[in-house]
Amino acid sequence: MSTGQIVKDCRAGKRKAQNLLYRMYSAQMLGVCMRYGNDLHEAEDMLQEGFIKVFQNIRQYKGTGPLQAWIRRIIVNTAINHLKRNARHKLHFDYSDGLVDDIADESEEDYPETDPEVIIGMIRDLPEGYRMVLNLFVFEGFGHKEIAGLLGISENTSKTQLFKARESLKKKLSLINNPKEGVSHG
Repeated sequence: MSTGQIVKDCRAGKRKAQNLLYRMYSAQMLGVCMRYGNDLHEAEDMLQEGFIKVFQNIRQYKGTGPLQAWIRRIIVNTAINHLKRNARHKLHFDYSDGLVDDIADESEEDYPETDPEVIIGMIRDLPEGYRMVLNLFVFEGFGHKEIAGLLGISENTSKTQLFKARESLKKKLSLINNPKEGVSHG
């Protein structure tokens, strides 16, 4: 069955098509949710909530761009909204360290080759604000203005959070690749 037919059948409320669409994209979208959630359970909640929105809004999909990108956008927005409204998750935005006006692009040598699962774990361990901005900027391709609007923060705060997230990851990666640096003598 073609993607166009699946979308058409989903618009008609056919469960078989909804199930097929879910199976086609759920694994990849769970990966997106895992970057935002604190654990698998929370990521699965985000995924389920996101796909409910996909099916509720499938009539709005115009077919002009990739279906996967349209679904991904809904999933990302759902994850952000889930974290915003969930009382036990307070976004950590540190305004006290001043503003970072320009963040230089980092070269690949700043991030040595490491197992992707280890990096995902490091990202998941970042403070919530750092993690949200890093995910939106690096993985979703949003600019700081767009991130600021989504999260209700200033563009400079977005830049600062990204800078701090990158610095934290570099420090953690450095400790993995040079474990003796983390040992203090004295």
